[in-house]
Amino acid sequence: MKWLNTRLTRGAKSNLHARYLRKHRLRQLGVHITRLTLFILLITGWEISSRQGWIDPFIFSSPVRIWTLFLQMSTDPAFYQDIGITVLETMAGFILGTAAGTGLATLIWASPFLSRVLEPYLVVLNSMPKVALGPLFIVTVGAGFASILAMGIAITVIITAMVIYNSFQSVNHDYLKLARAFGANRRQLFCRIIFPACIPDLISALKVNVGLAWVGVIVGEFLVSKNGLGHLIIYGFQVFNLTLVLLSLLIVAFLATIMYLLVSRLERYLLRHR
Repeated sequence: MKWLNTRLTRGAKSNLHARYLRKHRLRQLGVHITRLTLFILLITGWEISSRQGWIDPFIFSSPVRIWTLFLQMSTDPAFYQDIGITVLETMAGFILGTAAGTGLATLIWASPFLSRVLEPYLVVLNSMPKVALGPLFIVTVGAGFASILAMGIAITVIITAMVIYNSFQSVNHDYLKLARAFGANRRQLFCRIIFPACIPDLISALKVNVGLAWVGVIVGEFLVSKNGLGHLIIYGFQVFNLTLVLLSLLIVAFLATIMYLLVSRLERYLLRHR
């Protein structure tokens, strides 16, 4: 009898779990359908507004014009070269900026004295508009790939350092006391407790850095580059081809979305194997 009751209890739990998974899948499907519907309505409303003259088609263009221009430019290898250059610069700035910010946060954590000395400087640097550093980078490292990369790093490194350092500081001190009681040194505390505990905050910093890296690189290309999507945007403004400007912006948005989705996949992987 006890065995039968156990089987019935397990069967009830299994049914509840199956119903929960079904509701979760339906909820996710509803979210995806709503997103797609909203996107279609946005594109349709944009096209209709442009054709009916509700918005100025010279300024705001239209989805059909943008798609036509994309098909025309897709036959030009230089178009893909511009995209590739911007992606390369953004990925380099994103990776180096995040790594440098994490390394700076680790250095500050390792030295309480250095932490007290550098904290006000980090606050000031974080509040400083990084775009204003563009001319300085051009003068010091030259007008080219190096200055664009420096802009991408500068715009991500400080915020990453502050987020990661605050995450280091917020680790539960009871864990650290327990580890010290078992004889753990500072390196073991960092590698086994502190850094693993800050992985969610590191992922959050990566998500923020996706947008910041694109901003830094595009601004850098505004200033010095003769290639890349930033150059296409500036060129479109100069010749009053705002359809080219909007096409470049949509490509940037699309590529940034792909980077964000990759970071989200990395988040699910890391949090599942913590």
